[in-house]
Amino acid sequence: MATHVVLVHPEIHWNTGNAGRTCLAAGATLHLIEPLGFSLDDREVKRAGLDYWEHIDLRVWPSWDAFERELPGLGEPYFFSTRATRLVWDAPLGASKSVVLVFGRETVGLPAELHERYRDRLVALPMLSARVRSLNLSTSVGIAVYEVLRQRRSVADDPV
Repeated sequence: MATHVVLVHPEIHWNTGNAGRTCLAAGATLHLIEPLGFSLDDREVKRAGLDYWEHIDLRVWPSWDAFERELPGLGEPYFFSTRATRLVWDAPLGASKSVVLVFGRETVGLPAELHERYRDRLVALPMLSARVRSLNLSTSVGIAVYEVLRQRRSVADDPV
């Protein structure tokens, strides 16, 4: 069972570092779609990933188009958006053998064309306060990745 985390044009180095650490802890692969808002050589990325950065299963893609050509072979995709109507809890993230969790940029989220093309694959994280527009990217990655693990554990524990 594979888990893939995709950051489309991430802008903030410490979010990427933290997401990478979460991926390593959960056995997930981190995919970064260029352009990036920082250099992967930045010490801040490595500091956020701590001494784990060198162990992260990292794949860097030159564009969304290059990644999208490979997407069908990676697994069932889910696109995270504050505009989605289906909550992550209601998406069968743990049901498929391989899952791909796609997140947009910190400032604007996913591009409009991805919202349109994958509208039936959009999911949102629940936010109970109307005063919060969105969650931090690395926090969102952590919640989503561990929801996958929780669902897979529930499926594995199901005696049916």
